[in-house]
Amino acid sequence: MYFFCSDINECVRGLDKCSSDAFCNNTKGSYNCTCKPGFTGNGRECKGKLVFLFFLFKRSNVSGAVTLLVDSQPLSVFCHMGNFGCGDGGWTPVMKIDGRETTFHYDEHYWINDQGYNLPGGETGFDGQESKLPTYWNTSFSKICLGMKINQQLRFIVIHKQADSLHSLIADGQYRATSLGRDKWKELIGFQGSLQANCNKEGFNAVCSWRRYSKARIGIVSENKNECGSCDSRIGFGTKGQPDDLNTCGNEAVNNPDNGNKHLKAMGYILVQ
Repeated sequence: MYFFCSDINECVRGLDKCSSDAFCNNTKGSYNCTCKPGFTGNGRECKGKLVFLFFLFKRSNVSGAVTLLVDSQPLSVFCHMGNFGCGDGGWTPVMKIDGRETTFHYDEHYWINDQGYNLPGGETGFDGQESKLPTYWNTSFSKICLGMKINQQLRFIVIHKQADSLHSLIADGQYRATSLGRDKWKELIGFQGSLQANCNKEGFNAVCSWRRYSKARIGIVSENKNECGSCDSRIGFGTKGQPDDLNTCGNEAVNNPDNGNKHLKAMGYILVQ
């Protein structure tokens, strides 16, 4: 007596566990799932990518309103076109942070979740409205534009970094280094920028080891010693710690920094391309 084994096509029989937004591909003894175009994920879970609809100014240098499709839902944002300080091209807004407020304090849950905040604030450009858009967790990029406004003076720097999203760089709490250098970070502040001389730990989730001292979700922390333990100075976004735990975006510096003590709270802007 002979027994023959035949492959079961889970896809045809509906026995697969693929997402409804994925293709099921039968294989010998199993199957695999692949997200459909316009979606990302492992095939069993698929999320909609952000799709730009440049209604009025495709290939234009004019900034203006753009509609994004987020999980098939329209979201209106202000797309910044041209070189306003970060280089040419279209820049997608991600977050706007008021250093005087604690909405985006280093410890706030907004840095680790996929929850938006004040979505209409994404339509209003470089103003004083705080906002966190779905672009935080659902937009890949190769460049990040960081801006700070102090006394109505707006300054920008650029980080060249490829990632699936800003959420993927920050939410797990792991330190990821950048190499801009302390002088480049100080450009965000202008002539008032001030940092201590040593440590100069910069990037994403930049923290000093002693608990009550400076931390930044994006930025640089510095100290007089070179142990990265008791940092009394920082420039960054989503910050906390001494000397002013309530300054969540801007420049804090005491204990012999290079340009005098500073307590500067900025309006911060984060965009990606």
